[in-house]
Amino acid sequence: MKTSPFAAALTLLAALVLSTVPAAPALAHDTLKSSDPAKGKKVEDLERVKLTFTASVRFPKVVVRSADGTPYQDGRPASDGPVVTQEVKPDLPPGEYVIAYRVVSSDGHPIEGEIPFTLTGSPAPSATPSAVSQTPGASRSASPDENAAGAATPEPTPEPEVSGSPVPLTPAPAADGKDSGGVPGWAWIVVGGLGGVGIGMFLSMRNKKQP
Repeated sequence: MKTSPFAAALTLLAALVLSTVPAAPALAHDTLKSSDPAKGKKVEDLERVKLTFTASVRFPKVVVRSADGTPYQDGRPASDGPVVTQEVKPDLPPGEYVIAYRVVSSDGHPIEGEIPFTLTGSPAPSATPSAVSQTPGASRSASPDENAAGAATPEPTPEPEVSGSPVPLTPAPAADGKDSGGVPGWAWIVVGGLGGVGIGMFLSMRNKKQP
């Protein structure tokens, strides 16, 4: 059985098509497989970003910038096969951020893109109740300012009123009319009697001397 020229040409064309099918995947360029943070994700804090590609990449360049264009990457990115990591500055303020990257794929084709995400920041700690509960009627310790402001100033003790009449300096006489602090009355009688006797004797002696 002879093969027609048309059938031979069709067989050759089919062989050529089948031979090119395995080479088709090799012509596909490397792409970004995943990222941390992911596109559009909200995170509380951030220390570094990580990009994972479908194959090993070279010459990575990563920029982490805020909405106003301020860069926050710290140092150069590190490449380990298909994984690229980039450190960021500490204490990033909450807000909208973008990861801009550019690498060279294994076949020499450049790959670049942007990944937006939001940094929310850690939530503020809620106020905890005081460990010591205030019970009704319980005394509360006053602060130094309250002690200083509320301390009562001691009032001076009023001095006793002084009467308008002067107080006599000499002792008052006794109730029975006798001076308890002076010479007794009988002593004055004795002195008066002795004086009278002396005067009488003086007069009698004077009369005897006259002729």
